[in-house]
Amino acid sequence: MKVETHELKVEMKVGVDIKDITPIINEIVANSGITRGIISISVIGSTGSITTIEYEPGVIEDLKRAINKLAPPDDEYMHELAWHDGNGHSHVQAALLGPSESFTIENGRVVLGTWQQIVTINHDVRAKVRRIYVTIIGE
Repeated sequence: MKVETHELKVEMKVGVDIKDITPIINEIVANSGITRGIISISVIGSTGSITTIEYEPGVIEDLKRAINKLAPPDDEYMHELAWHDGNGHSHVQAALLGPSESFTIENGRVVLGTWQQIVTINHDVRAKVRRIYVTIIGE
């Protein structure tokens, strides 16, 4: 059994900003030599998330719109009343999508659907360099 951990840094614009990290993840898996196992991908911070989507302009805009409908930036948030930092909605949006995903590795590749890409999302009102941890466990 082999275990590898990698840290990625992804520059993100003000949220909702969505970046495809699939090519980086595929490269990490290919270089690991692991042919069968599991990969876990986690974004660090309470205003970021990881999910999958078909990474094409229409779906990206649909997802942005849906995220902003779930936790609209212009709603009142208790976080705002306490901290006055403008990102109460960012915390709620990120919590709804979640900070991590896990995938199967088979034949040295991450098992994804034809139109499925792995993305990281910045929900914050500030641009960020998102830290993403990738752990691969397998043989």
